[in-house]
Amino acid sequence: MTSVKEQEAIRKLMVFLQEWDSAHRVARSRILDNFIKGNDGKTEPELELEFSQGASLFLARLAAWLRMTYMYSTCLNKLLKSIGVFLSAASGRRYLIEFLEIGGVLILLEILGLNHLKEEDKRESVKLLQLIADAGRKYKELICESYGVQSLAEFLAASSSTEAQEDAQALMGSLGHGNPKYQNQVYKGLLAVLPCASPQAQRLALQTLRGVQ
Repeated sequence: MTSVKEQEAIRKLMVFLQEWDSAHRVARSRILDNFIKGNDGKTEPELELEFSQGASLFLARLAAWLRMTYMYSTCLNKLLKSIGVFLSAASGRRYLIEFLEIGGVLILLEILGLNHLKEEDKRESVKLLQLIADAGRKYKELICESYGVQSLAEFLAASSSTEAQEDAQALMGSLGHGNPKYQNQVYKGLLAVLPCASPQAQRLALQTLRGVQ
């Protein structure tokens, strides 16, 4: 039997999830602000404690809302940062797997190619892809299998933000190391950046080429 304390914690979780489910955009934006402020940097056990062992229920809702709204920029930056709280949580590999199961990599890569979205939103997308790549070789391969190298190369060449270009460069470098199956693809992707109109993108691509050769 569950204790009174456990029952109260579960009740609070249900109330929170019902609040999210019934909330409109402005209210959800506020919920995301509070979630990021209160949970950034937490580990998987800490998140589970916060959500009465039901953190995955909230992550599933975030992923579903991302899938439905990413093309329209509805609180996109806050939504990506909130998902990042889960993906960056120490010992939180299961959160990563849950996000990938709903097609998370493809959504993040598609965000990079949407011209009407803000650079800061695309940068958050690159940061999440970096967290995925940092999880190991099979996750790097998944990004590459999803045409990630091409998407990142195009983003690096077209971006007007130095910070975003540097984030894309770092991810390209990650994909080029410890990933022998796709190292040549990364090399070709970096070469494709060189004729672009951005001197900064050219310089970053050359730097990374030297590192992966």
